[in-house]
Amino acid sequence: MAMHRWLLCLSLALVPAANTTAQEPVLGGPCEGCELVFAGLPATLDAIARIAPPEEPGERLVIEGTVRDRAGHAVPGIIVYAYQTDATGVYPRGETRHGRLRGWARSDAQGRYRFETIRPAAYPTRTVPQHVHMHVIEPGRGTYYIDDIVFSDDPLLDDEARKSMRQGRGGHGEVQPTRDGNGIWQVRRDIELGKGVPGYPD
Repeated sequence: MAMHRWLLCLSLALVPAANTTAQEPVLGGPCEGCELVFAGLPATLDAIARIAPPEEPGERLVIEGTVRDRAGHAVPGIIVYAYQTDATGVYPRGETRHGRLRGWARSDAQGRYRFETIRPAAYPTRTVPQHVHMHVIEPGRGTYYIDDIVFSDDPLLDDEARKSMRQGRGGHGEVQPTRDGNGIWQVRRDIELGKGVPGYPD
């Protein structure tokens, strides 16, 4: 986790940081760029959102999940934020260091959220597996990153990478991609609020 976030910072070093401050406190220790979850945050959010626009090159991907508390109850109104590389493994230039491929969804009454996007490519160095960065904003409580989505069929996701990228923050980020009848990749990334996040308030 720490290594690939460091690589992300290097890859985006020439992109100016947004002039923004966090609207909720950052939980879970130091977090490079966590305040950027608020930069460009739409005034209204739905449970279904886009990270990549329909015309973005790449293989279509749908990310779905349910947000739950520690007791296993579905939680509505939680903002899930995600950002990723494009089909060439870079973060296309955008308004922040997180690039252009980013989006927000708000969990519905059943705690569900959904992102429509493309499958990200590995960094051009091809030492870090494909991944989608994930953050949570709990209104009135705080914001924190959770384990990235990583793909079980990625050849770069060997045992060592699995161990280094599996921190247990917000639940398990490794997903098993499958294709639907239209050839669109489908993955499920459920979220457990506060799991593995140091200093998370009870």
